Amino acid sequence: MDTVNPLLVSSASGLKMDVNGGEMSKNPTLICAPIMADSIDKMVTLMAKAKASTADIVEIRLDSLNNFNPFEDLNVLIKQCPLPTLFTYRPVWEGGQYGGDEKKRLDVLRLAMELGADYIDVELKVAHEFIKSIGGKKPEKFQVIVSSHNYQSTPSVEELGNLVVKIQSTGADIVKIATTAIDITDVARIFQITVHSQVPIIGLVMGERGLISRILCTKFGGYLTFGTLEAGVVSAPGQPTINDLLNLYNFRQLGPDTKVYGIIGKPVGHSKSPVLYNEAFKSAGFNGVFVHLLVDDLEMFLRTYSSTDFAGFSCTIPHKETAVKCCDEVDPVAKSIGAVNCIIRRQSDGKLFGYNTDYIGAISAIEDGLQARYNMSSAAGSPLAGKLFVVIGAGGAGKALAYGAKQKGARVVIANRTYERARELANVIGGDALSLDDLARFHPEDGMILANTTSIGMQPNIDQTPMPKDALKHYSLVFDAVYTPKITRLLREAEETGATIVSGLEMFIGQAYEQFERFTGLPAPKEQFRRTMSKY
Repeated sequence: MDTVNPLLVSSASGLKMDVNGGEMSKNPTLICAPIMADSIDKMVTLMAKAKASTADIVEIRLDSLNNFNPFEDLNVLIKQCPLPTLFTYRPVWEGGQYGGDEKKRLDVLRLAMELGADYIDVELKVAHEFIKSIGGKKPEKFQVIVSSHNYQSTPSVEELGNLVVKIQSTGADIVKIATTAIDITDVARIFQITVHSQVPIIGLVMGERGLISRILCTKFGGYLTFGTLEAGVVSAPGQPTINDLLNLYNFRQLGPDTKVYGIIGKPVGHSKSPVLYNEAFKSAGFNGVFVHLLVDDLEMFLRTYSSTDFAGFSCTIPHKETAVKCCDEVDPVAKSIGAVNCIIRRQSDGKLFGYNTDYIGAISAIEDGLQARYNMSSAAGSPLAGKLFVVIGAGGAGKALAYGAKQKGARVVIANRTYERARELANVIGGDALSLDDLARFHPEDGMILANTTSIGMQPNIDQTPMPKDALKHYSLVFDAVYTPKITRLLREAEETGATIVSGLEMFIGQAYEQFERFTGLPAPKEQFRRTMSKY
């Protein structure tokens, strides 16, 4: 791993202006829609869709066509395209679909240039010869992108720097480097190369761990990013949709000074946090972006992205307990719980502060549920006092709920797959322990409370449940921390047996209030959070 700290960088600045001098976008990074189809007609339809989606440019992937008559078809594509065109004819040896004659392929790209293409993409391996062959014939506004794709890994900063020099030496107008993320920290090296580049550069990292390269390239001065017209139809692994770039990440409003926040987890793609926070940031006029961060090694992640530009993180499974060790200071409550779900990087010195907002959201939602069930007033003290409170799971969220319930005067029992983990947590908070296998037979009394804090029943495994339905009749209230789907099998079956149910959505929204305030210093838009999440 490179020891260079990649992100003590200042980002390239610039405003894209419209023709009337009004400000449209805080950054000059273009959104390019890849057009892949087996016929010219379909491509023409997709180009119109790209225009409607407000993409800036289209990449026409000629290697996706079944039948192709270069002169005739290129003319149609160029004349009918409502946006600037980038032509790519990617050969099999560079990850594309064209397996034919190399000379013919390059002739097609030259022809595209002559017929009025705005850009063509040519691979580094053949760029030198190709650019030499068009010397003196290049139209004034036409630009050549010279690209290098690495489908295995992301090289070191030094190797990437040498690669940029090599691409520049071909006579490229724009440098394009696409690498593959084995770890999310790989992306930092591409950011470092992008931000220090003296030439127009496209630096993207493929795969789910590389997603932030496609969103934050605008902060670090990338020339363009790719956004797909529909989910799943990608020209390279990990591309977001144009809709997500614009409406989820507010791509046009991101700039050099935008602060980066994110949800750290594994898995993490299911999380609705980016939807929640980005909408709230936008409404509040707060210059931040919130992204999914698929992190394998938390310590390495925090060490790599150590600049104050990376200002705060939500932390989810399986990193909440490790986060305690990674922070410079941990709030006493989070320390007692032994889990951190919110990390703030102090702007004055970059120190990391850890908090736990999980228990507040979950416990208050459970109290609300009990008050409604028994028609109690909130003045009467906590409805949890004296109740038997069973927590499934001994990880970060389990610890938070056990701690919160204990604080409210409940008698706590921890059930876990491995009894030792349950025993350990029970000893710390002063409760009892069970193995998950014994839980179905455990009913010393009726009217108990059950809280699942494991990921059992989370998408895609929605048929799973931690408890057989028959055992649920001994519980008056059942809570599930899983909120995708909103009503899990556990909650559905609990409701059928007559229990009050509380969805993980309540915990999610509750813990988000405090995090938003810690991230921004602004009051949480509670109504907006509820509205946003009601769509799911």
